[in-house]
Amino acid sequence: MKLRKMTSAGMMDCKKALEEAEGDFEKAIGIIREKGKLVAAKRADRETSEGAVKARIAGTKAILVCLGCETDFVSRNADFQSLADAIADVAIAACPADLEGLKACKMADGYTVEEAVEAQTGKTGEKHVLAYYALVEAPFVAQYIHTLNGKLGALVGFNKEVPAELAKGVVMQVASMNPVSISKEDCPQSVIDNELAVALQKTKEELVQKAVDAALKKEGINPAHVDSEDHIESNTAKGWITAEQAAKAREIIKTVGEQKAASLPEQMVQGIAQGRLQKFLKENTLEEQEYQMSDNKETVKAAIEAVDKDAKVVAFKRFALTD
Repeated sequence: MKLRKMTSAGMMDCKKALEEAEGDFEKAIGIIREKGKLVAAKRADRETSEGAVKARIAGTKAILVCLGCETDFVSRNADFQSLADAIADVAIAACPADLEGLKACKMADGYTVEEAVEAQTGKTGEKHVLAYYALVEAPFVAQYIHTLNGKLGALVGFNKEVPAELAKGVVMQVASMNPVSISKEDCPQSVIDNELAVALQKTKEELVQKAVDAALKKEGINPAHVDSEDHIESNTAKGWITAEQAAKAREIIKTVGEQKAASLPEQMVQGIAQGRLQKFLKENTLEEQEYQMSDNKETVKAAIEAVDKDAKVVAFKRFALTD
């Protein structure tokens, strides 16, 4: 019982460790730790899609941390939740710079956070992992943890103190709408480049498809009946299109498609793609998103300025096990 209180390991594991250590508690603790490492190594390739997300605030600093595991059953266990809470307490006390720094922090029992996670793995036989850690520092910070499942959390830092209702609304906005950045201006260039590439490709495909559909209709062929090779074959077998129509459709899809793709007006393509990019930025940057707590469809930026014209979001973090 004494060893179990010291390590939180199972009763039988403690008994076996003490027998192996011939009653030496320090050696027994080492054995239990090594067992945790062994179990962790054996289950290293397992997916940890369950767990608990925790948040803490201390003055102008806030942390968000996630302890992951394999099953919902284990994530709801009191020992698992206690460990997640203890790690969050250590994180807000130390405020390490990154995940590796948190792993090296000492727990109350002398374990490092990493060793404590390994010990819990040994205790349950299920993989545990410190899945996420983030630190936000700002003049005023708000936090949100989804109360129904505890698997989604967010932090938002403001440049000044704002009313609690507004702070709660904005941090819930981050949790629910998952923005990519605060504003269009600070959206990562890699995200912009990727979205523009996707928009260009989608625009080209749609313009080509529009030309192909028009040519098919001109020949009396329903585009929906020939939108894939499988459909052409099955609809021919059903008698919905003739063999001649199937052959004609294949010819149109190939020739018209190639001709249109080679002659697309670059300026038009770029214009449509840029419009799609701007739509993406409006829907996915925090300040430009429609504020979910508002009835008049104002943006988050407008909602904040309506309360305090000098207030603004300066940082946010979000993590969800369910994404």
